[in-house]
Amino acid sequence: MTVTEYGKALSVTETPIPGLVVFDLPVHGDARGWFKENWQREKMTGLGLPDFGPVQNNISFNDAVGTTRGIHAEPWDKWVSVATGRIFGAWVDLREGPTFGAVYTTELDPSKAIFVPRGVGNSYQTLAPDTAYTYLVNDHWSPTAEYSFLNLADETAAIDWPIPLEQVQISEKDKNHPRLADVTPIGPKRILVTGANGQLGRALRDQFGDADHIEYATRENLDLTSPDLATARRWRDYGTIINAAAYTAVDTAETPTGRRDAWAANVTAVTALARIATDNGITLVHISSDYVFDGTSDTPYTETDPIAPLGVYGQTKAAGDAIVATVPRHYIIRTSWVIGDGHNFVRTMATLAERGINPTVVADQTGRPTFTTTIAAGIQHLLDTRAPHGTYNITGTGQPTTWYDIARAVYQHTGHDPARITPVTTDQYYANAAGPVAPRPAHSTLNLTKLETTGFTTPNWHESLKLYLTRERT
Repeated sequence: MTVTEYGKALSVTETPIPGLVVFDLPVHGDARGWFKENWQREKMTGLGLPDFGPVQNNISFNDAVGTTRGIHAEPWDKWVSVATGRIFGAWVDLREGPTFGAVYTTELDPSKAIFVPRGVGNSYQTLAPDTAYTYLVNDHWSPTAEYSFLNLADETAAIDWPIPLEQVQISEKDKNHPRLADVTPIGPKRILVTGANGQLGRALRDQFGDADHIEYATRENLDLTSPDLATARRWRDYGTIINAAAYTAVDTAETPTGRRDAWAANVTAVTALARIATDNGITLVHISSDYVFDGTSDTPYTETDPIAPLGVYGQTKAAGDAIVATVPRHYIIRTSWVIGDGHNFVRTMATLAERGINPTVVADQTGRPTFTTTIAAGIQHLLDTRAPHGTYNITGTGQPTTWYDIARAVYQHTGHDPARITPVTTDQYYANAAGPVAPRPAHSTLNLTKLETTGFTTPNWHESLKLYLTRERT
């Protein structure tokens, strides 16, 4: 390395391949030799590098000029640099998408490094003897991982190797890699949706679809309370877990058995998922509830208001929130009065109306109903836009209402007389309950300002209700 390469400022250069970025590294030297910080997490993430969490450091030593290796695309990220010598590096995007086949080349010496995202093919040719090529990776090698390879001589990529390939050392395996037309692209990291048969799980199926990288899990094929959960999947292949599994029987949670089951599903299982997400760099999406609040606020609850759950269900959800908040990449979705494809208040009221029943409905709890389609769309928006991690309220918009007024709206929209419904207080409604009754927050309206700053506005709950009832009748 020449003296002119000493003292460069730490800086970043973007490339035509998304996520592939080159770093100039400060190198300090004198007559004794030189020193550099080859990887410095705080400084490099401060310049926009993903906090990719390396777990292994590898070094490939090359004796001769012209040693050529690649093109290999692994399902993990790499931080590539040179300890001694110099290389010509070539990178080809082998990920699914519009930049598949894009090529970038540059030379690396000890004063430069490059971040190679998952699925980008990596290759190099040594330009100096005794070159030590080093790379950090954020996963351990696995024979079950999905790899892709490209032939070094591929005519479409048309890499302009400094030393012709017929004059250099190449392994037989590298010589026999496929041309670009025959390469299997590396798909995006997997998305796992738990609780896939629940009301929200069904909406998430509709929202995210059936792409190969989307996996829907139920209690039957993935036990979140199993002690073997950490080895149930190759978790490094996953980029996101959307945990739509939960215990939601708020009254039964007040019983001894219900309390045990609620803590198992809403806390123990969430703790296991949080550990998996933290250890594997996964984004964890966790569904929370208005029940984490005591309902005494006169204004809509924000994401930062202190929690004060009244009952067992709310306590388990609050505990789950606190655990998920420790995951580096997380979204806690607080919602209320959820209505979707399954047993719910709106469907019950519509059935009662058709059967000629005149119900009594609670009129002293205030909030906004939230349809599962709204929650699913909001989750996808946060993920797609890479909104800042944290807690977000997602409910329908519109004026806060009561269960009594929602019931009246259901009767009206289904062609029945809303006057058939009688308003009662919560205490009156549950006065003759056969079992324990969980305390409900009297005020459950959630503030939506933070969500709206990300560019997502939820639909008015009145319109969502009309659409829901229309679909129910068809």
